[in-house]
Amino acid sequence: MDAITANFVDGIGAAAATSGVLSQLQGRIFALLYLTPGSLSLDEIADQLQQSKGNISVNIRGVVEWHLVRRVSIERSRKDHYEAATDFWLVMREIMERRFRWNMRQVLSTVAETGRSLSTDTRGAGVRAAEKRAFINERLERMRTFFEVVDASIGAFAAGQAVTPETMQNVIRLAAPMLRRRR
Repeated sequence: MDAITANFVDGIGAAAATSGVLSQLQGRIFALLYLTPGSLSLDEIADQLQQSKGNISVNIRGVVEWHLVRRVSIERSRKDHYEAATDFWLVMREIMERRFRWNMRQVLSTVAETGRSLSTDTRGAGVRAAEKRAFINERLERMRTFFEVVDASIGAFAAGQAVTPETMQNVIRLAAPMLRRRR
């Protein structure tokens, strides 16, 4: 592998390792394929990355699952060959939907469940307990509003609609007075 490709492969591998989506080796596999015209077999990928064919085989499944790499057939070859995806819109949409939006929905579910628990909790009476419930409720509402906006923004992004940070901030600012009125 030439120095330019090696630098790119190592850099994308390092970025992948901190992404929470791919492992370092999966990032390196994608990067190698991305800078390779055409496709490579598992043997060629293993040779270029100085890894075992088995390790490459296991890790390539993850990048195929994330639609970063696709299997291609080569005429008169019984080996699997792979090439990198180049449509980053589709790739990012998949990652946003499957990874980040799922996490947003987990947060929203937790906020809703905590809110239900808070409204049915009858253990505390008095001013101090009421103040604590009001405080927790306000915090839950702020979190719910923020994550609903982010979830909707990810949905808009996945649908190909433009969402700017300013739009998100404006929605949150508009929601703030509603939160104050709910108290």
